[in-house]
Amino acid sequence: MARAPFIGRLYWREYLALYASLILVFLEGFIRIITLGLPQPIIRFCYNRSRNAFNILSSSQGRQARSKHSSFVTSVANAADFVDLCSLFGYYAEEHVVQTGDGYLLGLHRLGWKKGEEGLRVNTGRGSLRKPVVYLHHGLMMNSEVWVCLTEKERSLPFMLVEKGYDVWLGNNRGNKYSKKSTRSSPTSNAFWDFSIDQFAFHDIPDSIDYILATTAQPSLSYVGFSQGTAQAFATLSIHPNLNDKIDVFIALAPAMSPAGIHNGFVDALTKASPDVLFLAFGRRSILSSATMWQAILYPPIFVRLIDMSLAFLFNWGSKNISAHQKLAAYPHLYSFTSTKSIVHWFQIIRNKCFQMYDDDVQAPLSLGASERYYKVAKFPTRNIKTPIVLIYGGSDSLVDINIMLRELPKHTVANEIPHFEHLDFLWAEHVETLVHPQVFEALEAYAGRDHLKQKYFTYGTINEGAPGRMSLGISEDDFSSPMTAEISDSDPRANGFAAHNPTASIDPVHHTSPAKLPARREPVTPTPLSSSSTTTPEPVPDKVPNEKAKQSVLNPMVRKRQRRSGSTSSSRSTDSLAKFGEGGILLGAGKATLGSVNSPSMADVDQKGSSNRRKK
Repeated sequence: MARAPFIGRLYWREYLALYASLILVFLEGFIRIITLGLPQPIIRFCYNRSRNAFNILSSSQGRQARSKHSSFVTSVANAADFVDLCSLFGYYAEEHVVQTGDGYLLGLHRLGWKKGEEGLRVNTGRGSLRKPVVYLHHGLMMNSEVWVCLTEKERSLPFMLVEKGYDVWLGNNRGNKYSKKSTRSSPTSNAFWDFSIDQFAFHDIPDSIDYILATTAQPSLSYVGFSQGTAQAFATLSIHPNLNDKIDVFIALAPAMSPAGIHNGFVDALTKASPDVLFLAFGRRSILSSATMWQAILYPPIFVRLIDMSLAFLFNWGSKNISAHQKLAAYPHLYSFTSTKSIVHWFQIIRNKCFQMYDDDVQAPLSLGASERYYKVAKFPTRNIKTPIVLIYGGSDSLVDINIMLRELPKHTVANEIPHFEHLDFLWAEHVETLVHPQVFEALEAYAGRDHLKQKYFTYGTINEGAPGRMSLGISEDDFSSPMTAEISDSDPRANGFAAHNPTASIDPVHHTSPAKLPARREPVTPTPLSSSSTTTPEPVPDKVPNEKAKQSVLNPMVRKRQRRSGSTSSSRSTDSLAKFGEGGILLGAGKATLGSVNSPSMADVDQKGSSNRRKK
């Protein structure tokens, strides 16, 4: 049955949820106005009373556990800024400022020195220590502190990257704690907060990357994003073709592109409301700025409990993979300012189920014309991305719909699932150093510093003890016609490199396959290493290999790939050509992997070129 205009825009349950949400928002605003006028002694009184009440109601075991970690946890929780957090772990951090094309001043942080290297020059020209550059970007309503506010150094991705010899940079979005300044407007004006994901993609990310490359004198860097930090990378790589040549690999942790919706019906109703209603409820400047007020007047364990309840209410997250003392240390650094408009932008994406640009011309509900026929919001053309993409997502993350995401990404995208992980677990979970970090390190080893757009040949390297050295195949990418898939059994000893860190992973960008159903395979032939001082013409390989043999070949889990892509159209490789690669490839856990968007010439052409070279000699 047809729904009435305007009144039929929402169902009656959604109207109730919308009105209840607005009442809660106005109630919070009223409380905030009252607390702004409270003197400091009254705030301390509220804090102490909440602490006493919590200690009375909590168990003795809980009090003992908190006291055991209280000293260092309190230091992390009370750290004033990014530099203080790093100094707690003995690392020296630099602060930088980059000006965007539209006048915003963004704070950047740099961790380029291991302990004991503070006096060395890193990536500053001739005579300096050269290190590959990695750029990390935070999620929605966060800042760079979320990467380093952990209770153990080993679980902090930036610190571990520094120890592995990387020059680590961390970015910040306009409007947050480190980027709340502009040359054109004041943070007290509405004009300052008039930005969405579009501005992050058109200015913040590309301008930050250009500044980092200019400062380090490096041609490219690797990008690691979390949550909205991945959405910003998807957007900026899709609209800046030249930026694809400046990013070796894009590693997306808890990737966000087009969430299915909000778990709670009250808030989900807000996603379907008009932007005017949302701006009326939250204002046109920063959103939920009262979070800092609640943090000031509540005892930390109560504040942690409030955050956990909010996450369960909104997203159905249990937050069970993050320890209690880690929450006490990290939750005070969780929130940072952002614009209401950026939240409205996400609501538009959820409502339209499309990773689109901000819709400035939302159609009126009483419009009688076929508006969709004559007006369409521009989508971010994410299938145009040429940079290698590695997705690492949680199977219990309600914000990730991996099937929809993979349909909108290029065929060379690789996806890997950690089944029991939720969204924030990729930052602070207890086993993040064994389940997430090894996959990041292997992706960086495979792609960092390799020109994926201009190099003609694929270069596969192995780190496994059984197959040292490198193998270079004279195969270009103009000959792949269908998605390449490969299977590997759990018993293969070479599957321990990647799969040991995530034994439950079994994800293919096209098919989800259970490891138990994988067929048996024959032992592959180990490739012959090539000397770095000589070149060798690849031996002729039969053009056609039986499919059975192709299915039994094993992809090396520690892959290094160098490739060039030409044009904007995507093509892919058939399973018949797998034998040409020996052990090269990409492995995801004990399941399947897919590699696409590449082509290779026929072997007849290779033989003809080799004969021509011999005649010339």
